[in-house]
Amino acid sequence: MDPAFVVLGLVVGTLVGMTGVGAGSLVTPALAMSGVPPAIAVGTDLAYAAATKSLGALVHRAQRTLDLRVAGLLAAGSVPAAAFTITVLAATGGYATNSLITGVLAAALILTALALLTGRVRVAAFASRYEASIAPIRTALTIASGAALGVLVTISSVGAGALGAVLLVALHPDMPAARIAGADIAHAVPLTLVAGLGHLWLGNVDLALALNLLAGSLPGIVAGSLLAGRLSDTLVRRLLAFVLLYAGARLAFASV
Repeated sequence: MDPAFVVLGLVVGTLVGMTGVGAGSLVTPALAMSGVPPAIAVGTDLAYAAATKSLGALVHRAQRTLDLRVAGLLAAGSVPAAAFTITVLAATGGYATNSLITGVLAAALILTALALLTGRVRVAAFASRYEASIAPIRTALTIASGAALGVLVTISSVGAGALGAVLLVALHPDMPAARIAGADIAHAVPLTLVAGLGHLWLGNVDLALALNLLAGSLPGIVAGSLLAGRLSDTLVRRLLAFVLLYAGARLAFASV
């Protein structure tokens, strides 16, 4: 056991429990900036995320907030896109993969931060104005959004949480928040599983590192869930957004 990575898992798990933002937004940049090769950081985080998202999906199923239809539509786009992206990554070679991952990771972190700063209420209010135009093509748009997430998450491990939730709010503005979260987490299970297995095939998963992160994050998620009602969600999300902006900017400069 490496205490530093266990503590990282604990911090990340606590923040995820408080904010609902996917662990990839925090774990992958932290690993990349601590010297772990970008491809290993992404692959390890995807393996770690598949376990944590599965636990989250079980909780939502118990609470009957699991919308399998919407999650299935997202997965219909994201799972094939993830498999295709793994094939492309395998063909690019190690150096090209690391360069590509660093650049996409930086962009994904900045997009996630902007999504956090925008807020779901504003997105839902904006989307409601165009409901008449969205309704006839909602199914196709949901599948297309899943495909975009499949590519982004497979390359960077970031996007299944905050970005996925924002896309769902935009496409399904009348869906209750709990069902949005349930569909988002349920969709992330097959996506991170396929992407994680792909990175395992590429040799990009450090299983010992993933277990260290899990050892800290599982109790952290419980602690964060207990703290969620006691701290300002808006304040926590804004602070997290600025942390992600900093991490994104730092990685963007590193990839130039």
